[in-house]
Amino acid sequence: MKDILSEIIANKRFEIDLQKRAVSVEQLAEGIGEASSVRSMAAALAASPTGIIAEFKRRSPSKGWINKAARPEEIVPAYAEAGATALSILTDEKFFGGSLKDIRAARPLVDVPILRKEFVIDEYQLYQARLVGADAVLLIAAALERERCAELIAKAHELGMEVLLELHGEEELNYIDPTVEMIGVNNRHLGSFVTNVDNSFRMASRLPREAVLVSESGISDPEVVGRLRAAGFRGFLIGETFMKTARPGEALRDFISRK
Repeated sequence: MKDILSEIIANKRFEIDLQKRAVSVEQLAEGIGEASSVRSMAAALAASPTGIIAEFKRRSPSKGWINKAARPEEIVPAYAEAGATALSILTDEKFFGGSLKDIRAARPLVDVPILRKEFVIDEYQLYQARLVGADAVLLIAAALERERCAELIAKAHELGMEVLLELHGEEELNYIDPTVEMIGVNNRHLGSFVTNVDNSFRMASRLPREAVLVSESGISDPEVVGRLRAAGFRGFLIGETFMKTARPGEALRDFISRK
């Protein structure tokens, strides 16, 4: 799976080109005024005693289908009721089984911040995110040139959304922009998809404390969340641990009760 990120990005370029032919960015921009008001994900995480970002995803390139029949109308409200501080909704279809329709379906049902989890490479995707009701977007350093990343950060802010900037290692520290609200450390290597939570502990001291720090992937034990919080993290993105169960909302509730 060495080149899975390259494969995803190549497919993303193809998808976006098709989408632009169907609906122009100008048409998307016209609808922004009617989009829902934005909630601050960074503020919600900073104020929360748990900081759990519960993720809705049906599959992954490494595990295949996790929960093929999952419906956002059922799982997202259950997450919110169980105590999720924020929600992450994967919108990549080919590799993760999601779509923008999942955010559109979830948005009217919950009042917690929603992150569009996506491989964002084009401003077009930011307009889409704002239009369907996302409050924040993920930008992955490994998927972007540094200048391009800075441009997308500025555009996301212009559209009123917050940014979760995802890093994997020290070589990406120069992507950090002082205007970014949240900095994430992905514990899953995007080439091999091997997961190691030690990556968050290793990176913690290198990250600016004025940003809300988020540890992503590979978290399955409440004790680990406690140690990550002590290391300075305030957000904990957890998906597979919950989504692989029959009732993800109940799995989240049990996880929080064991903290």
